[in-house]
Amino acid sequence: MLNMDPITLRTTLAQLEHATQHYVEWHANVLREIVCGLPPDLNDLAEDAHFNCLFGRWYYQQAPAGLRAAAAFTAVGSEHERLHRVAARVLREVAANEPIVRDDFEELLASCAQLRRELDSLRHEIESALRNRDALTGAYDRVEMLRELREWHELAKRRVQTCCLVFMDLDHFKDINDRCGHHVGDAVLAGAVRFLVQHLRPYDKVFRYGGDEFLIALPGADLALGQTAIRRVRDGLESQPLVSSPDGSGLSVTASFGLALLDPEVSIEESIERADQALLLAKTAGRNRAISWDERVTTSTRLPRLRMEDIEE
Repeated sequence: MLNMDPITLRTTLAQLEHATQHYVEWHANVLREIVCGLPPDLNDLAEDAHFNCLFGRWYYQQAPAGLRAAAAFTAVGSEHERLHRVAARVLREVAANEPIVRDDFEELLASCAQLRRELDSLRHEIESALRNRDALTGAYDRVEMLRELREWHELAKRRVQTCCLVFMDLDHFKDINDRCGHHVGDAVLAGAVRFLVQHLRPYDKVFRYGGDEFLIALPGADLALGQTAIRRVRDGLESQPLVSSPDGSGLSVTASFGLALLDPEVSIEESIERADQALLLAKTAGRNRAISWDERVTTSTRLPRLRMEDIEE
């Protein structure tokens, strides 16, 4: 699943449609040159033709970094390069007034068809990512959250990789809405998600759980690595203004975090509940901190049994 915000996804989709139209026009010109015996465009005979056509310029120079991690994007690039290589071979046969080798022409047609399928697959992946996003914040929605957690839970069961779950709650968010208005509050939520996406790894996921609560999934991370990543995020949120307040000053926020492993021995819901308990402990301990779930510490005992290192985090 593409880890890009909705604005970037919509922009990327428009770019892909435009680049695809360039490819369609190039394809029509190549067929015209082959069928009518017209002199080929010398640019199409070059070894680096796939880099320099209009579609190739978008693919190699303009496509956003978040798209490049997608398998469908890689498949498009491979087929596009193959298509140019085959097209150059057929065009050289035309330019030399030689009979077109049937296998070459059939490979050209097959490559064209395959590239269109790869483009359709990439377009579908972008559209699917847009459908699974929260419209306000750009975070993934809860439907996508459950699908992803099921996959990571299975990996944890097979001991393939761990996954750290993090509940995040913006501190005193109601006060922001009351003081600055809900439009500023909405901008803070969206800004917080943008900050998380920018400062977490490309394959980490941020899901909107409800209101100002978000669930962050850190695949491949244990609690120690999760604490390191969240400490960096927490410090950044506190120091960097997310939006402008009504008086024009920058508005930053703090957040509380609760961490728990996605435990292969219990249900997904129970692991989520553990992260939620750790979040409640973080808020009870004074907010703006990250606390890891500990089976020895419950929300009923709270502060008396908190470890000092957790409080100091």
